[in-house]
Amino acid sequence: MDWNDTPEQAAFRADARAFIEASLPKYYHDQIVNGPEDDNPEAGWQFDMMHGTDSAKAAAHQWMEALNSRGWAAPSFPSEYGGAGLSTIEQFILKQELARVEAPEVGGAHLMQIGPTLLVHGTEEQKKRFLPPTLKGEYLWAQGFSEPGAGSDLASLQCRAVREGDEYVVNGQKLWTSAGHMANWIFMLTRTDPDAPKHRGITFLMADMTTPGISVRPIISMGWHHATNETFYEDVRIPVDQVVGEVNRGWYVGMTLLDFERSGIAGAMQQQRALNALIEDVKGGQRPNRAHQLRHEIADRFIEVDINSNLSLRIASMQSRGEIPNYEASMGKAYSSELSQRVSRTGTKVYGLYGNLWSSKEPLAPLRATHTQTYVSSVVITIAGGSSEIQRNIIATRGLGLPRG
Repeated sequence: MDWNDTPEQAAFRADARAFIEASLPKYYHDQIVNGPEDDNPEAGWQFDMMHGTDSAKAAAHQWMEALNSRGWAAPSFPSEYGGAGLSTIEQFILKQELARVEAPEVGGAHLMQIGPTLLVHGTEEQKKRFLPPTLKGEYLWAQGFSEPGAGSDLASLQCRAVREGDEYVVNGQKLWTSAGHMANWIFMLTRTDPDAPKHRGITFLMADMTTPGISVRPIISMGWHHATNETFYEDVRIPVDQVVGEVNRGWYVGMTLLDFERSGIAGAMQQQRALNALIEDVKGGQRPNRAHQLRHEIADRFIEVDINSNLSLRIASMQSRGEIPNYEASMGKAYSSELSQRVSRTGTKVYGLYGNLWSSKEPLAPLRATHTQTYVSSVVITIAGGSSEIQRNIIATRGLGLPRG
């Protein structure tokens, strides 16, 4: 395996690096140096376009316009839908370069989940209606999958959608609706045939969050952030033209979306950046630390980040050959999410009692409390998007060919 760029890839990397240097708003440069303006940056920069401070809104719009000028807001989309049609490896390089300087990543969870899903399963009318405003940041999306009794066993969901004329009437509850308090649209899985086997009888719907009957209640995270919510649906009427894919076969649409969610490739760069910052900080000796006692653990984390990078590159190389990662994406998701927990725990232990400082605004907080906040926020990432136990089942049955127990 050759880890070096080809001449064409090297030229694209140089172009991406020059674009970022020239186009990244000063607001984000200042955040890199001074820490985030908001101590609760949970939803992603795109949500700043509607909900941020005046300076955050201006920067988010400026960055989105710069990205859209190159088709890089959604770099994988075909040009006719506002994208750049970049190859998988070019997308990998672009995300590497963005992560290298801590620039806001392209896409974002809402765009890079619902966007590719619509390209695969949506009608032409749905693509024309929903993709352009999503690319401009006018439509901000939340995901309505999990329920109180349907988490890892998602196919047990019970949120009902009953057709009445040209509408579906939805009743039920969703849980862990991340950014649901800021999104203005939601994509969701609903039960449309209660008599069918549980993986059948499910339909994928899109709904305007301002539709009467939708209510949102906050769930406060361990880091005291309002990151996610529970949402309730009482006689919510959704037009039938907002069904994505076939009625009663929405499970397959949802699984397409989760495959896009699990094949992210920027995590390794973020972990590497966090470790490099940790090493530079303890070498500077600005505060007491236990790096000497934990040097072997830090070295282990550094090796593991390289492994994660190669798992990500494997997924990218498969996609570039037209293959669809399945158990490979599960390997990457399980390993990366668990590694994020280990990196943050190591970073917190290095600083001893200083690791108890929570706020990025606290002057004595090491690295603006990055590892402390990540320590508590990373607890859920081995559950979100499919728990590590589910990922191991996929690896065992689809990757190793083991029988189902």
